[in-house]
Amino acid sequence: MAKTVFTEIEQNTVRAAIQEAEKNTSGEIKVHIENHCKEDALDRAAYIFEKLDLHETELRNGVLFYLAIKDKQFAILGDVGINLKVPKGFWDEISSLMLNYFKQGEFALGLSEGVKAAGKALSEHFPFQKNDINELSDDISFGDN
Repeated sequence: MAKTVFTEIEQNTVRAAIQEAEKNTSGEIKVHIENHCKEDALDRAAYIFEKLDLHETELRNGVLFYLAIKDKQFAILGDVGINLKVPKGFWDEISSLMLNYFKQGEFALGLSEGVKAAGKALSEHFPFQKNDINELSDDISFGDN
């Protein structure tokens, strides 16, 4: 199971990055990890995005970080609200940042840095509102494959 690839400390590191990023934004960030991806990573991410209800955030500002560890694939998928605000190539820049860590086997650190970068953009375009609620769990979700 993909969960066994990440130690409890690594999971806590990623969760803390999500919580820190979401502290300054109404946006929602989710990390989903699986072992294998039998299709294009972006297509799989789109399926997971919907399965995790990221498309149901009030301002359509959810972001999914999808990682298939054993197949060495990943994708970042932002909802329409955030995609209308960030510049072209924004997600590619974050992907490059993360890939530098992934190449060194630093998956939790790469995810954490990507989450923080996404959180910065979300906070600029969707600042935290005092009546904001955390619409999704900050825990990493894991696939069974």
